[in-house]
Amino acid sequence: MRGRGYLAFFVGICLTAWTCFFVMEEQQKQQVRASFQRDAEKVARDTQSRLAIYFDTLHGMKGMYAVNDRIDRLHFHRFVNELKVERRYPGFQALQFVRLVPEAELPAFVERVKRDNSIEPQAYPDFRVHPASRRPVHYIIEYTEPLKGNESAFGLDLSALSPHLKALELGRDSGEIVATIPITLVQDASGGEPGFVARAPVYRNDMPRETTAQRREALVGFVAIVFRVNTLMREVIDPTLLEHLHVRIEDAGLLNGRPPEPGDDTLLYDSDGKAETHQERAEVVPGLVTSTALPVGQRNWIIKFEGRSGTRYGRSQLPVLLIGAVGVIISALIAALLVANRRESAARHGLEFSLKELELQKNNVELARGDLARVVATLKQAQTNLQTSEKMASLGALVAGVAHELNTPIGNSLLTASALGDMVRDFERRLKADGGLKRSTLEMHMAEARKACDIMTNSLTRAADLITSFKQVAVDQASGQRRRFRLDEVLHDTLATFAAQLRRAGCAVTVNVPADIVFDSYPGSLSQVFSNLIGNALLHGFDGRECGAITINARREGNDLVVLELKDDGVGMNDVVLHKIFDPFFTTKMGQGGSGLGMNIVYNIVTSVLKGTIRVDSMPAAGTVVTLVLPLWPEEQAAYAA
Repeated sequence: MRGRGYLAFFVGICLTAWTCFFVMEEQQKQQVRASFQRDAEKVARDTQSRLAIYFDTLHGMKGMYAVNDRIDRLHFHRFVNELKVERRYPGFQALQFVRLVPEAELPAFVERVKRDNSIEPQAYPDFRVHPASRRPVHYIIEYTEPLKGNESAFGLDLSALSPHLKALELGRDSGEIVATIPITLVQDASGGEPGFVARAPVYRNDMPRETTAQRREALVGFVAIVFRVNTLMREVIDPTLLEHLHVRIEDAGLLNGRPPEPGDDTLLYDSDGKAETHQERAEVVPGLVTSTALPVGQRNWIIKFEGRSGTRYGRSQLPVLLIGAVGVIISALIAALLVANRRESAARHGLEFSLKELELQKNNVELARGDLARVVATLKQAQTNLQTSEKMASLGALVAGVAHELNTPIGNSLLTASALGDMVRDFERRLKADGGLKRSTLEMHMAEARKACDIMTNSLTRAADLITSFKQVAVDQASGQRRRFRLDEVLHDTLATFAAQLRRAGCAVTVNVPADIVFDSYPGSLSQVFSNLIGNALLHGFDGRECGAITINARREGNDLVVLELKDDGVGMNDVVLHKIFDPFFTTKMGQGGSGLGMNIVYNIVTSVLKGTIRVDSMPAAGTVVTLVLPLWPEEQAAYAA
């Protein structure tokens, strides 16, 4: 019998070791990978947001030329200074204007630049076009802000440089912002870090540009923004994060073209730097590798992430130690019970002693059960923390989307205000110079001022609407308070926060919700449900598709129930996925942006907070239908009134 006790103890130790290994693996899959995925998504999202701000600046400069396509050096200088981009969003090298100059007009162009003293009283007597070449047209950098530190770019003929010429011709024909391949800037001609230039074409206002031939004929030049990629990423990524996360960015070619072979010619950024050897780098944690594609100026960037071993992506040892200790105790107790039982049957005269021993073992088992209960409570707390992280990540994505949406109307207002100021100063100068004005001149000035005011009014109204929608959604989700609200208003506010993501995904949303459906419930919880369902459709339903459609219908059923249906025409789900859709930590996008908690949170909110029901119907390639049945009053109306 003693041998059986030893065998039971050995089996218990083996089971304990297997349980510890299983818990460690689950930590690796859930906690560590979730933390790594959040870090990677934040870097990609911050990079995209910062580039969007710079490209909005390019659109603003292009809009200035849309008002007046004969902007001189002084107006360009004043406009760039008013933007204050260098102070608000550092990370770029220069803002430029590249002018198209035919070969026949090149001597006159050079002389005009040399005599231009609008900013520098001594003008630019040493100005020259470089490198010297003869060709039908030249693309010459005429204005660059700031000039200090970028003198070598002043007068550079981009038509003589093949990488720049290809990007210029693509931008000229498409009318869109186009980025170059990774290049060495002329400011770093002796050898430096990788850089790139993004440019937007500028056309004459009095000429059509619907076709490629018309755009070529109407081209005036390009507005451009120049980057050193290492400088740009230092403004985007937290330096402390790079101790644990390796980031590498490579150029994958044009969006619709064939990607080039990876190598130094395609490298844009490496957080480790070229001088660091492979042996000096921290070890990569197995499984913590991912990548994401980022469209930048008609080109495709691939951002690759690797998680490094350390405290950030390490495992918590406390649950493993607790399980190991409890397992050893239980194994010892079972072995002791077997031995004690043998002794009891062998010696009847020791019955009283055996009963006391049994009581002691029982107490030990109760203590072990208590330890196991605490371990279960710890694991439940970890699950609650993960759900809280999921909600905060959702709110962070909502803030990034609204901030991106606000860039365009606010940028348009700033551009129009600057242009209006220039028109007023020009009007005052002409009034003082001529001593009087023709009626036609005054009417034209009034029409232009009225148009500028209309543009500013429309843009600021759009920004105010976005801020109001975001404020209402954020307050509702943060407070969780109960109030009366209209269903169509909550749905409109939630969709406004997804406007940027829906537009990028090419997703059309149709809403059929009557205006007379009024709830006395929790708008923040309902908005969270809408946000998770729309986010699921974008992440899973339209994966691999360029466009899609979402339809939201609502109708009353009886006196106190509302039936909500959210339909999409996405890829749908098979029976296996549909059966597990509400399980916690189940996702088809593990390691690609999915945590597996979104639909579990939706189910808990609908059933526990809103006191309703939820049903999901789907078939592969036939889309998905989510049906919610919600009461207008989650509790009895009399009880709530009391």
